[in-house]
Amino acid sequence: MFAVEVYAAVRHFVFIEGNSRREAARVFGLSRETVSKMCRFSLPPGYTRTKPVKKPKLGALLPVIDAILEADGTAPSKQRHSCQADSSSGCATSTAMPAV
Repeated sequence: MFAVEVYAAVRHFVFIEGNSRREAARVFGLSRETVSKMCRFSLPPGYTRTKPVKKPKLGALLPVIDAILEADGTAPSKQRHSCQADSSSGCATSTAMPAV
């Protein structure tokens, strides 16, 4: 990822000074495609995922976890699940939640 200063310098070199994108690529040591992207966006675009994250081990248990957390919202504070209580109670070895 390039700093905002590099984006500004490349855009100034191309748009204000009137140099070509090919020369900007040569001067800054970047590929022409990178210079083209820098000219299209005024700020570096953030990373966006194209597909949702795969969860092969946890995916099957997400509805169970969501149900537990939903039930914990209405339970008194002493009866809510916590990481420490769940790991010490041995639920990791139960059949509902396989050990990782």
